Amino acid sequence: MTLLVPAVVFAVLYVVSRRQDARRLRNGVFLVAALGSLLLAGVLELAASNAFLQGLVLLGFVAVGLLIVVLAVFLVGNGVTMMRLEGRSLGNLLSLLAGLAVLVLPATALLLLFLPGQDRLPSWASTLLVAAGILLFFGCAYAAATFAAFGLYSLVYSRYRHTREPEVLVVLGSGLIRGEVPPLLRSRLDRALAIYRSVPTGGRRRPLLIPSGGQGADEPRPEGEAMAEYLVAQGADPDDVRAETASTSTRENLLLSREVQRQAGRVGRTLVVTNDYHVLRAALLARAVGSDAQVVGSPTAAYYVPSAFLREYVAIMVEHRRLNLAAVAAVVAFVGLVALVSALPL
Repeated sequence: MTLLVPAVVFAVLYVVSRRQDARRLRNGVFLVAALGSLLLAGVLELAASNAFLQGLVLLGFVAVGLLIVVLAVFLVGNGVTMMRLEGRSLGNLLSLLAGLAVLVLPATALLLLFLPGQDRLPSWASTLLVAAGILLFFGCAYAAATFAAFGLYSLVYSRYRHTREPEVLVVLGSGLIRGEVPPLLRSRLDRALAIYRSVPTGGRRRPLLIPSGGQGADEPRPEGEAMAEYLVAQGADPDDVRAETASTSTRENLLLSREVQRQAGRVGRTLVVTNDYHVLRAALLARAVGSDAQVVGSPTAAYYVPSAFLREYVAIMVEHRRLNLAAVAAVVAFVGLVALVSALPL
């Protein structure tokens, strides 16, 4: 049970890091590492027990394999649904591509590692195939581990309870349809309105509402303007609404909304409202730009969630590309060095 030691260590790191700041991606890494170590310790303990428990472990591995296939089929099906309902953009194809990758890439890695007849190949060719299989397997494992850290902590953070009443509510834009607020964006605005109305009016002012979003190339007017109209139409006091209409990205949403907040003289606690799938990335960006804002989420249509989470994952991996490239380069260099040494005549 020595693996319980790293499980405890990672669990302590998770608790300490989250207490320091809940808006850190490393919290997800610590959480997944703790749960993974605990699971591995349990599997090894069972595998060392009697034959019945060993059979259960084997059955568990088979079940995991079947679940992976089911996941892949689900992602492919979701990709087809996204194309049908949302169009054939690259973002809408992500779940379809991910499903195909889950089916093809691990199988290819195993084929390269255990290709029949490898012993009849020249030693350099066999070494090259094994090295390629190891690298492909590492790539799959790295993608799975990082997505697990992102996905699990996204769910954990999205359920974070913000008990203090906000002074400012920033609502992130997400695109208009023919100049009007679509259902996805409406859910963000409705969540902001619910928080706005929950603040007692006796003896204090209501939060300042900052709908944030500029005008896209396919939009007839800025998102912030349409969002402000919706908020007022739903009962928000016009004096409590200050639209931000110049931003073109989440980072700009946060930066420019902070300027609106300063101009309005509101310096208290800020709460950012977006959809559930976008909560963690928005929180990471808020921390990156020096804001102390926390983020809450609103519901999203079920069919939209897988592709949306995949887009957020890809965006975060790109934003941390130097760290990811360093990790991949280190493994490629190590495997390449071992393959080179193995191919040299002794």
